[in-house]
Amino acid sequence: MSLLPALRHTAVLLLTAGVAVLMAAAPAHAQTATATQQISGGSLAFIGGTPGDVTFPPVSLTGSDQTNPASQTFTVSDARGSEAGWSISATSTTFTSGSDTLPTDATTITSFSGLACDGGSSCTPASNAITPPYALPAAAVAPVATKMFNAQAGSGMGNQDFNANWQLSIPAATPADTYTSTWTFTLGTTP
Repeated sequence: MSLLPALRHTAVLLLTAGVAVLMAAAPAHAQTATATQQISGGSLAFIGGTPGDVTFPPVSLTGSDQTNPASQTFTVSDARGSEAGWSISATSTTFTSGSDTLPTDATTITSFSGLACDGGSSCTPASNAITPPYALPAAAVAPVATKMFNAQAGSGMGNQDFNANWQLSIPAATPADTYTSTWTFTLGTTP
């Protein structure tokens, strides 16, 4: 009769081992969840005080026609989230000093440079389809603006900077004085 307690002990061990195997083989319960984030579009705007004034460097008359370069920074923020693209249109009044004027076609953009995401911002750089030279429209009363730069659809998202590299043509027979012109830039919601 000494076998009975040993069999009971073995049966308990086998039963315990069997339960452990069944528990290990049982599948874990899995549950799925959905994460949601609403993202609303912001605005399209010039930022950082741009575009600012342009001051061409002083020039001395030489008896020959001259050109004088200057650069102007533009910072555009497109936070609309639409990937629609955008454009910048420009117009101006004629450079004048009293009754003296420079020609209405005196101001052109020769190139664009420095296109980059604004510091601390990721962006989709503008894909500009407007090829320089670009002639800034000018008259005594500013004429209809024309597109000078654009971000094609799918580009121009986020905050970005670029430079417009201007050139002012100064005829040899220009009377010496300080000439001024008013420039107007409009940021449009389509390329």
